[in-house]
Amino acid sequence: MNKIYPSASAALDGLLQDGMFIAAGGFGLCGIPELLLDAIKDAGTKDLTFASNNAGVDDFGIGILLQTKQVKKMISSYVGENAEFMRQYLSGELELEFNPQGTLAERMRAGGAGIPGFYTKTGVGTVIAEGKDHKDFDGETYILERGIVTDLAIIKAWKADATGNLMFRKTARNFNPPAAMCGKVCVVEVEEIVPVGALDPDAIHLPGIYVHRIIQGDHENRIEQRTVTEG
Repeated sequence: MNKIYPSASAALDGLLQDGMFIAAGGFGLCGIPELLLDAIKDAGTKDLTFASNNAGVDDFGIGILLQTKQVKKMISSYVGENAEFMRQYLSGELELEFNPQGTLAERMRAGGAGIPGFYTKTGVGTVIAEGKDHKDFDGETYILERGIVTDLAIIKAWKADATGNLMFRKTARNFNPPAAMCGKVCVVEVEEIVPVGALDPDAIHLPGIYVHRIIQGDHENRIEQRTVTEG
């Protein structure tokens, strides 16, 4: 089965629909599936729910879909650095479900592994725990978190082979693998597609069984907070 597509719009053809649930990789501005997000913007798909650590910045990442009001709900850990994200949330235009970062990553991974829920101590005694099942284990209280399964996962990797085996670079590995796992369909954009067998099996971060469609493209490397030394 050929998994390689010529463009982001071609890779998303037949997958997008209003009201769908999407998992998106990325951490800060690192590892964002920018080409696929641009294609979703151009498609005009609306009323979307995104599970993603954050929403990029105003003009990059999921932020571009917030600008066009295509996002209905965010399941996220962090809203900083994105003024439009904060504005829509505070004004009641955008629904937000806060998740601690580790909990969100594990919810994605659990969903991809077929685990419907798990107990964690993170969030006990805070607003995160409100309305959730509490259970004691060995004298400690835990709360139940549900695994996440999405209609679609969009992620960015460094390298892929034609079967979809993936390698990520540095911080891009934080949320992209679990996001990929929890999607019923996973579309990945990569910097380079290499021949089958070119990747060291011990260096593969995500096996191709999770990946359905692949595109290769040019990407923008942004720095979220540029710090320089005065000289």
